Amino acid sequence: MRLGRGHVGIFLLIWTWMVSLPYAVLAQNATQWPLQNNEYTDIVQWDHYSFIVNEKRLFVFSGELHYWRIPVPELWEDILEKIKACGFTAVAFYTHWGYHSHSPDALDFETGGRNFTHLFEIAKRVGLYVIERPGPYVNAESNAGGFPGWLTTGEYGKLRNSDPRYGDAYAPFWQEVARLSAPYQITEGGNTILYQIENEYQSQWIGNPVDRVPNQDGIAYMEDLEKRARDNGIIIPTIQNAPNMNTKSWSKDWSDEGGNVDVYGLDSYPSCWSCNLDECTSTNGQYVAYSVANYYGHFQDVSPTQPSFMPEFQGGSYNPWGGPEGGCPNDIGSDFANLFYRQLIGERVTAVSLYMMYGGTNWGALAAPVVATSYDYSAPISENRAIWDKFSETKTLALFTRVADDLTVTERLGNGTFYTTNSLVMATELRNSETNGAFYVTRHSPSYLASRDAFKLHVSTSVGNLTIPQGNSSIVINGHQSKIIVTDFRFGSHSFIYSTAEVLTYAVFDNIPTIALWVPTGESGEFYVRGGRHGHIARAQNATVAFRPAKHGLIVEFTQGEGASVIFVDDMRVLLLDRTAAYGLWAPSFSTDPASPVDETILVLGPYLVRGASLTSDTTFDLTGDIPHTTSIEVFAPAKLRSLTWNGVQARTRRTSYGTLIADIQFTPLSPELPDLSGAVWRVADALPEIKPEYVADTPAWRVADQLNPQTGEAVLYADLYGFHYGAMLFRGTFLGGATGVELAVQGGTAFGWSAWLNGGFVGSWTGDADSAQGNLTLSFVDASATVFGDGKENVLLVIMDNTGHDQRDGALNPRGILAANLLSASNNTTSSPGFTEWKIAGGASLNGTPLDPVRGIMNENGLTPSRLGWSLPGFDSTAWPLSTPSTLVTSPGVRFYRTTFPLSIPAGYDASLSIVLDRLTSSALRAEIYVNGYNYGKYVPGIGGDGRGQSVFPVPPGVWDYDGENVLGLSVWGMEDGDVGVGVKLQVDWVVEGGVMVKGEGLRPGWTEAREAFM
Repeated sequence: MRLGRGHVGIFLLIWTWMVSLPYAVLAQNATQWPLQNNEYTDIVQWDHYSFIVNEKRLFVFSGELHYWRIPVPELWEDILEKIKACGFTAVAFYTHWGYHSHSPDALDFETGGRNFTHLFEIAKRVGLYVIERPGPYVNAESNAGGFPGWLTTGEYGKLRNSDPRYGDAYAPFWQEVARLSAPYQITEGGNTILYQIENEYQSQWIGNPVDRVPNQDGIAYMEDLEKRARDNGIIIPTIQNAPNMNTKSWSKDWSDEGGNVDVYGLDSYPSCWSCNLDECTSTNGQYVAYSVANYYGHFQDVSPTQPSFMPEFQGGSYNPWGGPEGGCPNDIGSDFANLFYRQLIGERVTAVSLYMMYGGTNWGALAAPVVATSYDYSAPISENRAIWDKFSETKTLALFTRVADDLTVTERLGNGTFYTTNSLVMATELRNSETNGAFYVTRHSPSYLASRDAFKLHVSTSVGNLTIPQGNSSIVINGHQSKIIVTDFRFGSHSFIYSTAEVLTYAVFDNIPTIALWVPTGESGEFYVRGGRHGHIARAQNATVAFRPAKHGLIVEFTQGEGASVIFVDDMRVLLLDRTAAYGLWAPSFSTDPASPVDETILVLGPYLVRGASLTSDTTFDLTGDIPHTTSIEVFAPAKLRSLTWNGVQARTRRTSYGTLIADIQFTPLSPELPDLSGAVWRVADALPEIKPEYVADTPAWRVADQLNPQTGEAVLYADLYGFHYGAMLFRGTFLGGATGVELAVQGGTAFGWSAWLNGGFVGSWTGDADSAQGNLTLSFVDASATVFGDGKENVLLVIMDNTGHDQRDGALNPRGILAANLLSASNNTTSSPGFTEWKIAGGASLNGTPLDPVRGIMNENGLTPSRLGWSLPGFDSTAWPLSTPSTLVTSPGVRFYRTTFPLSIPAGYDASLSIVLDRLTSSALRAEIYVNGYNYGKYVPGIGGDGRGQSVFPVPPGVWDYDGENVLGLSVWGMEDGDVGVGVKLQVDWVVEGGVMVKGEGLRPGWTEAREAFM
């Protein structure tokens, strides 16, 4: 609210009382919260304030990735190195039961990208703790929420409860994940510190949680999950994440009912969880709901003796069918990261994991119907692995939390506009219970304001109550922004009494600190150095700096334009940065300790990315990183380090007068030669021979629908009952005699579609929409090009359905297939009798449930002929096919498969992202699927996501591409209506950098085998 003059004095009195709380009271608070650990280990402990690992308090800043969304293990290292470079201390990941289990009696943790234990090894090497979230249910906008397809038949009960049928199903997976993970716990020398039991499971209570009426079924389920994990070696603390602040489940502080985990967690998405803001009109939208939630009050209520922990906090939003091209970075980008991630500090959160840090791609059939191929998530690391300004903005906070030790033991002392001289700006005061260092988190009030507002801040310091800055400048909140102002901030042997510029990070060289401060470009800052005597400017780049002696030290006032300046206060070096320069500062560590000790860390200014640093001798060190052009870097490091190598190559350096090393890193330009796909040699084949009258469905591809509805005696046409769970499916019904049409009710998930042919003639399609999971049509045989045979002759109705995945949560049991198929009689257009004589169903090619291609897996298979016969696989011979291109217009409905091959050559030492771009040429009534070296890496549905919406650019990672050999590109194009259908196809280079990680993809692209021929 705005304050009148009469209110100012009252609020100043309140402020004086609030900021003058006796330090003894804080010290007493620190002693009332005892350290806790579970009965198995004390290596990981916790209390009201934070986690303690190996007796050291830790601010947990973590980010989520899903290894199963990037099936190239060599690239897991790329992502984890970027997460570490962002200043994070941990990485989190879900396992995916369905990805590892193609049938009830099979588990695969070895083939292709399924050995998730490599993540533990990489995290240890890179220097990240691990938060493991094995499910068994994960949600994640994934097919059936991560459940295997075979679990969705109804045979195993309702799911996610204590039904022994469900228990017998999950036990082998759950136990094996625990057994494989146990050796990588921190108790065993690994880096895994927390283990999640279930996910967003809110079933501890019946009715209102305030009434605490226990749900014994849910409790028994949670207890069984924990027991099986413990029995298989998991001893680290268990966690759980409540899906909202109303459920209050599984916290031992809230109740002593069974099923509680060691540490409670909350997940929250304060902006819209979807890039389609229409899904969130009641509560969310662009900056409308940016009124910060009361997380602090929630944790005080539900888990006061535990850290305020968010295993999931909004790292972005998924892009649904029909969502905007490229997601919603403007809504959930760097401004959101600045405001909301800092506000978590104000809510006294000391452990957070961003969902997602890297989203990746829903290749194959990983996606649930709510989301299509891209899982970019507008995350700090893009789907194509690029980093952008959201990554950099996140880094400005993560690097700070890594060095701000006082943040790990704070109490929240106040919250309001009385801290500032501007009623449109508020602050939250956090104060360390042991050192009295304080953090004032400032933002607009209300938080969704976007104005530019200047203010001064009332603070309590060790030298008394002050209003800062004390000079003529002001602190500025400009738009959707937050700033953390520190007082009595310790760094090495020095301290600031206050700083109105944000602390970015610091390192200690030769027992003397170098600290980096930053302000938005053109803004001013002021900091007060305790005991400081003399100041001088070593380099002023677009900056003005003034030094003013004060009673307790030296006050420095500065305004920083674009660039970086260096000053000294006595022997202490201070780096002054604007936002752009702050984005270009990195703090790699010579240590693999996730906390990155400040005396083993150096500072590097300038490059696109610094992945890591290592000592190669007493005087030389190596930096690894990426550059997109020739780049000048400046390194702040111990004096003994006189030379450096960049990615192993000696760099020519010069030392500045103020002790840094400067090197020019040369970039050798690379312009990958990509084929012009419009002029490439394409070959084409009919991908739907099943519609031809002469086709005989007697191969292993087909299964008779022999399960009958007990009430009607008709065949049940739910594909999962016959072992087909993923992707497109074929349904082949036969009937005798005449009929005028058919009523079809088909269910395949939102954005799905289907088409039907009778005796080779097209009769109609449900083209789909973003909201309908079921498509019902009455199709006429009379007006279509179909022929109906009479006189006892057999007629064949062929239905092709594009299954977009199984629903999540309880909806995982919703069937996929034909719900009803009723023939209409020739006499009165009513349902005819006896109807269909037989139905057969075709899905992905497998032998007794085992995929023919275990590397790409069962979720990469579907029922279309190109998939069953492996036409997209390396080594398949298509030379007998006629020549044609995907851009050739085809009028009649059907499915055609186009195939071309070409070499790629990306030299070692470079990393590049290549994408496939599709463009409908005329009709939007089509569906297309992209195959790269056998991987189904994209679904294009312009009728739902076209006209400037949805996805038309499909990034494909190296490892799926062969960057040093021949590549196969396949495109399945399904025309769904009469009219010209054609698709333009091209390759584009998203970015090229010198650096990256080495990716060969060996063993990830197995070729075609003759076993495929049996599935015609």
